[in-house]
Amino acid sequence: MNESQFAVTRPVESILATNKVLKNTYLLLSMTLIFSAAMGGLSIYMNFPPMHWIIQLGGMFGLLMLTNVFKNSALGLVCVFAFTGFMGLTAGPTINLYLSAYANGAELVMTAAGGTGVIFLGLSGYVLTTRKDFSFMGGFLFIGLIVIVLASLANLFFQVAAIQLALSAMSILLFSGYILYDTSKIIHGGETNYVMATVTLFFDIYIIFMNLLQLLGIFGGDD
Repeated sequence: MNESQFAVTRPVESILATNKVLKNTYLLLSMTLIFSAAMGGLSIYMNFPPMHWIIQLGGMFGLLMLTNVFKNSALGLVCVFAFTGFMGLTAGPTINLYLSAYANGAELVMTAAGGTGVIFLGLSGYVLTTRKDFSFMGGFLFIGLIVIVLASLANLFFQVAAIQLALSAMSILLFSGYILYDTSKIIHGGETNYVMATVTLFFDIYIIFMNLLQLLGIFGGDD
């Protein structure tokens, strides 16, 4: 009798724990997206200059490491907001460039934001509805990430427009895959810390938005 009760209780506890992580993740993700957008707006309003890519990478990885260190404490929440706020500040000058360089700059930014929202809600909603396990994609996504990082570093020196265009399209596809993968990890117990789950999903959304904005600027921008 006791063994039977234990066998039934464990799955129920696991489901409740997963639902709690999922709820906390999406709540914190919503808050950080709003905060990041506010910091981006501040950056635009103050007309901040673009940060050097070394400073961007250093700040991003430094804050990611701090978030990982303090993920199980209240400081983890502070680090999450510091990370997402920093990402908003770095995005501000790029967005400001589109607003000033294109007659339809505001439309491009809103379209990129709306498109990113549709991609995220569609893919994440698909995983939540079907409960499919996309853990098998981990290896392929990691290889794709390495390829994109190496190609991006190489293009810093060569500055080939066609390569940058291809990288933007590939990044959108890759991080769309990561949305499937990261959401799947949460609902199947692969990620039990909502702080880190929030950071990974935020980063997926951020990369898709920035690259979608770049593609829209190339194909739909009015000088």
